[in-house]
Amino acid sequence: MCGLAGVLLCPGERTVEQWQRLREAFTQNLVSNEERGREAAGVALVRRDGTYELFKEPVRASELVRAQGYQRIMSLLDGETVSLLGHARLPTKGSPWNNTNNHPLMVGHIVGVHNGMIFNDDELFGTFGFPRLGEVDSEVLFWLLNSVHPLNNDGNYLSLVGRRMEMVQGTFALMAVDLRRPTALVVVRGMMPLCLHYEKSLNALFFSSRYVFLRKLFGDAVMTEFVEPQQVSYFDAGHLLERQDHPFCSVKFALGSWRRRIEEERTEGSRV
Repeated sequence: MCGLAGVLLCPGERTVEQWQRLREAFTQNLVSNEERGREAAGVALVRRDGTYELFKEPVRASELVRAQGYQRIMSLLDGETVSLLGHARLPTKGSPWNNTNNHPLMVGHIVGVHNGMIFNDDELFGTFGFPRLGEVDSEVLFWLLNSVHPLNNDGNYLSLVGRRMEMVQGTFALMAVDLRRPTALVVVRGMMPLCLHYEKSLNALFFSSRYVFLRKLFGDAVMTEFVEPQQVSYFDAGHLLERQDHPFCSVKFALGSWRRRIEEERTEGSRV
């Protein structure tokens, strides 16, 4: 069990007070998720030009947010920022003392965070021949995302991502940014908790593993806004004002079909 915190921002200028509210809200979100994991924590900031900043350490979130590295990233939050991803880790595989295992992970073109356990990560690494950067099971999820180009796929991007997710045996909720299309946030929920709330006053979409935190922060206006389970959702920073908490597009995927999908992948690979 880990805790996820995230914000998708419509790029553009805000007042000094709004920037401060965003920093405080994200920080409180991350710290509130500490009860879901205290062994490591991290944050990533992504800009609309595809550049990013990342800071993570094998410490609890309440300690991380006091660190110079975290404060530096918060100071860089500006009109070019499109997303913040945060993670509070309870390790299931991979020592937190190897910081490569801690989240956010940087895999190929993907910056992402994951909550859950993957049981067939070794098999998937073998099937696809992905390089392994650390020991953590989460890594294979982001290699799978990295294997699908967000632009060169004839409009089938989400369907292809869904097919990749169907190869996974385990539990997961994830948020990820493909730096080849940095204004988009890909959100996948496979039965692990993940909630969202659009805050109009900030033109920002907040995500958290803890629904109670969002309601505490933003008040009774926050209803039960759960990300749909067994769904790949695509949110775009440039369309937040019109779409708010609704994904730009989404597709369903089937849990429990991992064996069939892997065999299909091996069959297709043998034909090449």
